[in-house]
Amino acid sequence: MLILADRFCVAEERSGHCAVVDGNFLYVWGGYVSIEENEVYLPNDELWIYEMDSGLWTMHLMEGELPTSMSGSCGASINGKLYIFGGFDDKGYSNRLYYVNLRTKNGTYRWKKITNFKGQPPTPRDKLSCWVYKDRLIYFGGYGCRKHNELSDCFDVHDAFWEGQIFWGWHNDVHVFDTNTQTWSQPAIRGGEPPQPRAAHTCAVLGNKGYIFGGRVLQTRMNDLHCLNLDTWTWSGRISINGEKPKDRSWHTLTPIGDDRLFLFGGLSSDNVPLSDGWIHNISTNGWKQLTHLPKSRPRLWHTACLGKEGEVMVFGGSKDDLHFMDTGHCSDLLIFQTQPYSLLRLCLDCIGKNAALLKNQIPCLPSKLLQQVLKKITFWAAVNHRQERKAETERQGQLNST
Repeated sequence: MLILADRFCVAEERSGHCAVVDGNFLYVWGGYVSIEENEVYLPNDELWIYEMDSGLWTMHLMEGELPTSMSGSCGASINGKLYIFGGFDDKGYSNRLYYVNLRTKNGTYRWKKITNFKGQPPTPRDKLSCWVYKDRLIYFGGYGCRKHNELSDCFDVHDAFWEGQIFWGWHNDVHVFDTNTQTWSQPAIRGGEPPQPRAAHTCAVLGNKGYIFGGRVLQTRMNDLHCLNLDTWTWSGRISINGEKPKDRSWHTLTPIGDDRLFLFGGLSSDNVPLSDGWIHNISTNGWKQLTHLPKSRPRLWHTACLGKEGEVMVFGGSKDDLHFMDTGHCSDLLIFQTQPYSLLRLCLDCIGKNAALLKNQIPCLPSKLLQQVLKKITFWAAVNHRQERKAETERQGQLNST
């Protein structure tokens, strides 16, 4: 059910949420926010949808077998369905799997809990990542709990509750869910040195390779890059990098752009500093290149990053503060990073949208199909200007109140 609100409203601030792109839309679910020093999970029946062309957000109430309100779940999209696995809620860690059809024809978004699966799912965990390949969800790592009889070499113990024989720690195991056969499996790794156990890392797919960068185990944050061949199940070992490379971090994002490049953004450094840097890794040269034009005033960690339809990376939410010590800086703005030149049509539409007042007599003369695109761009830039003005006013009020 669509909930009508302010036309230029935005999705609520949050961290540890899930976001995916399908078609012309960005979908956001879950996560948490801090209210008076308390962690509050966002409502589990709310789905926020951002339309890329118009720049408008809408919120829809969801139905069906709702997941619990959680943070740290792993979200991914396959064939128009959003899958949510794992996470942490008020009762602890989860290993439940849900999906919702995003291409609904009647505007109703209905969750379905997958219970009639075959095989054994991963143990409960959060802050894991996954690759999507050949209609399969391939999960790696995360932080969670295991019983004594579930301990193995893929688990690095952090803490234990001896009376109940429950252990907490980091994972480096690989689990596969086939969405066609509804089957869980754990592939036999056929070679290579696997990454050490970790959580709050990030994953991305290029071709048949699943890449992993960074993450945390114990008090150590990492900046290592590994890849897993998703056909042969062989690990690369730590990939040797030519030249400079990003610093250690966790809670960052890694997004595939093009056929041979990965875009890294943000995170939390080893010295607990929120990061705002962006890097591009070229798999052909095994080199990282830092982007020097990014603003240093907008750090993000535990955010999401999705690839748009014209090669732009859309970063939503996350925190601008170190969540361990100052859990107050959750964000609701959408950062858009252009990673390749826009098409000539896109540039023309933006130009008209920004100058709609000057062109008000000419715009109605456009062909109907082009006119519809122009009207959406006019709305897009009106929304951008409205949000910038509102943000500036909020900052002015904050400065007045502080004095």
